[in-house]
Amino acid sequence: MSVTNTKVEWATANRDYLVAEFARLRHRIDPNGDSAEATRAIREIADSRAALESPSAIDRLEEVFGLSRFERDLLLLCAGVEMDSKLASLCAEAHGHPQRAYVTFGLAMANLAEPHWSALTPAWPLRRFRMVEVEPGHSLLSAPVRIDERILHYLAGMNLLDARLESLLRFSPFPDWIAEEHQQIAEQVLRAIESCSQHALLVHLCGDDAQGQEDIASMAAQTAHRKPFVLRAEDIPSSGPDLDQFALLWQRETLLLPAALLLQCGSSGLSQSATHFLERIPGVVFLASRDPIRLNQPFVRFDVNKPGPGGQRQLWQRALGAAAENFNGHLDNVSEQFRLSAKIIYSTGSLVSSEGDSARADELWKMCRSLARPKLEDMANRIVPCASWDDLVLPDLQMQILHQLSAQVRHRMRVYETWGFSGKGRRGLGVSALFAGDTGTGKTLAAEVLACDLGLDLYRIDLSAVVSKYIGETEKNLKQVFDAAEEGGVLLLFDEADALFGKRGEVNDSHDRYANIEVGYLLQRMETYQGLAILTTNLKGSLDRAFQRRLRFSINFSFPDAKQRQAIWSRVFPETTPTRGLDLKKLAQLNVAGGNIRNIALNAAFLAAESGGPVQMMHVLQAARLEAQKIERPLSEAEIRGWV
Repeated sequence: MSVTNTKVEWATANRDYLVAEFARLRHRIDPNGDSAEATRAIREIADSRAALESPSAIDRLEEVFGLSRFERDLLLLCAGVEMDSKLASLCAEAHGHPQRAYVTFGLAMANLAEPHWSALTPAWPLRRFRMVEVEPGHSLLSAPVRIDERILHYLAGMNLLDARLESLLRFSPFPDWIAEEHQQIAEQVLRAIESCSQHALLVHLCGDDAQGQEDIASMAAQTAHRKPFVLRAEDIPSSGPDLDQFALLWQRETLLLPAALLLQCGSSGLSQSATHFLERIPGVVFLASRDPIRLNQPFVRFDVNKPGPGGQRQLWQRALGAAAENFNGHLDNVSEQFRLSAKIIYSTGSLVSSEGDSARADELWKMCRSLARPKLEDMANRIVPCASWDDLVLPDLQMQILHQLSAQVRHRMRVYETWGFSGKGRRGLGVSALFAGDTGTGKTLAAEVLACDLGLDLYRIDLSAVVSKYIGETEKNLKQVFDAAEEGGVLLLFDEADALFGKRGEVNDSHDRYANIEVGYLLQRMETYQGLAILTTNLKGSLDRAFQRRLRFSINFSFPDAKQRQAIWSRVFPETTPTRGLDLKKLAQLNVAGGNIRNIALNAAFLAAESGGPVQMMHVLQAARLEAQKIERPLSEAEIRGWV
């Protein structure tokens, strides 16, 4: 028998049972009525109950909320006046007025079995859980008592989330895909739920995989026969009547559905109203956050982070299926470079594998790159890299170090995972570098070359804008950048490191101590960052050597000599730019850095375009004088001798 047929049969039997109960109540309200009908109602109640494979809705309510016999019949009577016209007419007759077709406490006390005054006290189930409402402005005996709409639907066999909660809560479906390590956590949580005698449990899921946290909560809750709903902490109503009603309605849903709640915390943590809400609600509650949160109540905590490179590779192989063979060793690069949740890997892999034999590794790489962009756009400036190794003019030693840096990023999977270097932890395995040199010597260009060579997005972060005078704010700003960047493994270029770094080895006052904390935090995140992080500085001497030793690479970008300047001039004009009579040897006499040379070449091109001819030495001379004025360094006669 299918699940759908079972539900239909239960709904039919539940309806018949409810109709029979209404017939029984009609005889209680009108004892002078047809006695044969009363006898028939009792028999139909027994038959309908026997036909039910699971308890009826009213029997469930009686058990879950601990209703007395009188409370049960009072609730049924309130439902009956809404659903049974004969019962409504009898109540109106009892009140002596056709317009008073409702239940009063006095009517119930006079006609129902085993009456007790406590049934409508605020502390008892019917009013505590808002199952019924007593109309204000009347005495307790004469006030109309009406059933809550959610409870009425429940009795009719429709167990749906209260409409007043729908705008705040989102149902979390059972995960189609879940990382193996997350499935193991879900099984541990399930055992904790099953062993909790009070059916109350707070589970704190802490880590960088928000989607994985939801997968765990959904899998554990639904396996325990609870419907999981997601609530953002910032959507919780402020303290007061709205919060009181929200907490009460949710408490009721945990019993009716039954339900479990996943409370998702943002970067700001728990607000006061969210804390109060969390302390008030019973049942199974999951608290999801990136960082640990201090709680004032018992809980169990599990770390839920995105799978490491090995786990990422397994997920990609499962998601791609047979198409994984087309990627050969490319999956190693993808798995080491990007940190994605199982659901994202599944959706991305399914899309790629649908292309069959035409699926390409470069398309997969581009799709993974694009995933981190929205998170970083508001925090950093994205630079679209278009430079190649041929555009970079540096001494041989510096070029060798840059190539080695690129190779280490490219072969991390083999060294860290296959050869076991990550077995004792990933601290210190991040690829980080310091680029030191004067403005215009090629630091940013080198970063562009690396990003283009490695196929990574390049984001520039101005550290002078990140550093805050307020204690703790700098670390918070840096944390947001690294947290957003980790998913896409982008190349982070921290510019103007002098704003944060200095000779902080000796702690002379509190400012030095906090500066050391900020620097230590940055270096710690760089050491564990899965992408490539580069610091640039114009003043290497201002950096403490103890800090420099924590960086994997250190490259000095020296001021270019005449030979290097000539090489830069030979490459600065694109092949499609018309030129005439440019003397590269004479141009190399100009004692400026590569960045200035590029500015001069660009301005010279505009001057030539305005004149309607090719770029000539006179245009370069005009542009050089403009650049000299900008950098406030007059040109010497020796530098421009023989140009025109």
